[in-house]
Amino acid sequence: MKQGVRTPNQGSSTGRVSGSLLLLATTALSFAAPLYAQRAPQSGVDEANPLVGTAPLDRPELIGNAPPAGEPLYSGLTSPGARLPHSAVEAAPVNANIELSYPWGVATPYYYTNPTMIGFTGGGGPTYGARATPTLMPIVGDWTVPPVYTEAYYDKAREKAAPGYYSVFLDTFRTKVELTATQATALMRFTFPATERAHVILNLQGRGGTVEIVGDRKVRGVVAARNDHEARDGRYFVAEFSKPFKRFGAFRKSPGNARGYGIGDKEVLPDTRTIEGGFAGSYLDFTTAQGEAVLVKIAHGASYEVAEARLRAESPGWDFDGIRGKARAEWAQLLDRVQVSGGTPKQRMLFYSTLFQSFASPRLVARKGEDFTDGKGKTQTAAYDRYGPVPFWDTGRNQIVLLELMEPETVRDIMRSELDMARERGFMNTSFHADNAVFLYLGAMRRGIAFDYEAAYEYLRKNAVDPKGPRDFLAEYDKQGWISDEIPAGNPSPPYAGGKAGAAKTLEYAWDDHAMAEMAERLGKHDDARRFRKRAANWRNVFDRSIGFVRGRTADGKWISPFDPAEPYYNFMMKEASGWSTLWLVPHDVQGLIDALGGRAAFNAKLDEFFTRPYNPKGICRDCTGMIGQYVHGNQPDQQAPFLYAWSGQPWKTQELTRRVLGDLYGSDASGYGYSGMDDQGATSSWYAMAALGFYPVDPSSDEYIIGSPIFDRSVLRMGNGKALEIVAKNNSAKNLYIQSATLNGRPWNKPWFRHADIADGAKLVLVMGPKPNKGWGSAPGDAPPSMSRR
Repeated sequence: MKQGVRTPNQGSSTGRVSGSLLLLATTALSFAAPLYAQRAPQSGVDEANPLVGTAPLDRPELIGNAPPAGEPLYSGLTSPGARLPHSAVEAAPVNANIELSYPWGVATPYYYTNPTMIGFTGGGGPTYGARATPTLMPIVGDWTVPPVYTEAYYDKAREKAAPGYYSVFLDTFRTKVELTATQATALMRFTFPATERAHVILNLQGRGGTVEIVGDRKVRGVVAARNDHEARDGRYFVAEFSKPFKRFGAFRKSPGNARGYGIGDKEVLPDTRTIEGGFAGSYLDFTTAQGEAVLVKIAHGASYEVAEARLRAESPGWDFDGIRGKARAEWAQLLDRVQVSGGTPKQRMLFYSTLFQSFASPRLVARKGEDFTDGKGKTQTAAYDRYGPVPFWDTGRNQIVLLELMEPETVRDIMRSELDMARERGFMNTSFHADNAVFLYLGAMRRGIAFDYEAAYEYLRKNAVDPKGPRDFLAEYDKQGWISDEIPAGNPSPPYAGGKAGAAKTLEYAWDDHAMAEMAERLGKHDDARRFRKRAANWRNVFDRSIGFVRGRTADGKWISPFDPAEPYYNFMMKEASGWSTLWLVPHDVQGLIDALGGRAAFNAKLDEFFTRPYNPKGICRDCTGMIGQYVHGNQPDQQAPFLYAWSGQPWKTQELTRRVLGDLYGSDASGYGYSGMDDQGATSSWYAMAALGFYPVDPSSDEYIIGSPIFDRSVLRMGNGKALEIVAKNNSAKNLYIQSATLNGRPWNKPWFRHADIADGAKLVLVMGPKPNKGWGSAPGDAPPSMSRR
């Protein structure tokens, strides 16, 4: 569970399984349909469905013991709304009343199984998702004052989502809603029935602000200020309508917290143009003919002038279909950089849908030449395309590598944005937990993206050595080589939410420090490299050899007891994970972990048990869904674990497991749109997109990719430098999932991994697939990927 980007100032395993045993019967269910039928290639933009990720899984064996009673199960918590790649603006449906519900994970605007719609947002503004403002709702007949929204049942069969477009039919009001967007504006089309009582209700949320009606076609407003990254898109909005208002008025929730028998009183003021307060809004009345459309276009900005300039520049008229077409074309240009053939229709749909969701972040704040509000609250003019913060704990593990492959120019602007935010705030951004910004910079450096890395290193180093910076408990970590935890009073049952997450944080910092050492070495800072490389081994200080697990320690150095590695915790010792999940969080030193566990055989036995031991903890971790044994695909800490067999001489198990994850943990529910856990702005989606192609970056700061088992017969990824990576899987099928042999650029290839240098100038990887593992391919110690303990 991630609440957003964090900025500065803010028992021994003995079980063994054979390779074939891991491919359990559940996999067969995922591939019951006819497979790999050939057909003419379809554009990726036509395959993608933004509803993917909005539903939860529904097979009990995949869910674990979540959710707690009285809560919904986490879906991917993605949005099906209309947006462009990395856009700060999304025209989105809202069917979750966040202001009157118990929140889960993040304030997602949409949950697939919810049966009623409460409104639509133009996205942008000072925040996102279900907290985006304003909310608009077309209504026929009587209406109520938010937050008691007038809800409408909608027809799932008539709901449609495509990149850059969303539509739904509101049965209650016999009204069709369509949404599309440009990079900085949202456009809505409401097609009403014949009625004298058509309304559009526009309101802010509980944080409030000011709403003003200007003339007979415009509403504008400013959202109340909070310390919540208002720099992203500005608090001001302007909404223009295609049809003049017949009547209008204003409303708000009455000030104060007096509730009476309900939520409290409200004020409704006919013919009033301006109002301020919580849930402040305007009601706009129309008479409409049958099938008449009322359009609304919305933009946000650092001022009314900026918002209006964006409307003039990007939405000067009322050509909804033209804007929709342009949005489709922009998505097609991006998604069609990857062409796949083979696989099932569902697999192709899931691939392009997850690829689509992979470009959800970071969000563009301002194009070059536009004004924006910086981290100090000052209005500036962007000298380049300025992006918001990267959610490093989430997308920093995989999605940034996909961007480095496909959008190096965008990555350069993202790095520049992060560096300028560091200059404004004094430290580099972190995200939620750990200090992973270095993964972005070192990964880009290794992939040949030109940048002033010396300037970035100054702030990355400051994060890593200054105890006043954003690395929590850095002084403790630097002094003793690990971060302690305090045993909570009364030893409350898991998943205990308090604590320092000391064991997990030690692992994360060690991983960060390894990347810092590598970057320092490349920049000629050899003293720094030695210092950080020494700290990169600190993961060993929280590894208890007596039980073979990472484990928390108290301030006096003692191991925390009692300790059950199967119990998940939010912040006590671990971070949103169990001891089983956290054990594998050493991506920079997998060989070191192999040695610590007693060698390859012991490591493989432990990893086998991880994927087969039933998940049955006492505590309920909301994030812990998408289960394969103890493996939790629905959260970040162990998502790299299926690929670790590449180091331990059994890459065929990686091939099995990746196929199983792709088949069971994405879209296996009744809707076909389900995810396990949260997507976290593109992280879980990027896992699917890259694993489906047949490779994955276990350590995003490295230049190595681990080979899995591609689900497509052929894929071509056109990289940002114009070169192409082609992956061919001969004899590929649901049963023929094991690599028998491989060639890379025509040369025999016996390693279960490759470097970026192997593909940078274009490459063709050919895999010959078969129904049984070739246990000789990629299994020799010399075939294993690099590791800190074996360079």
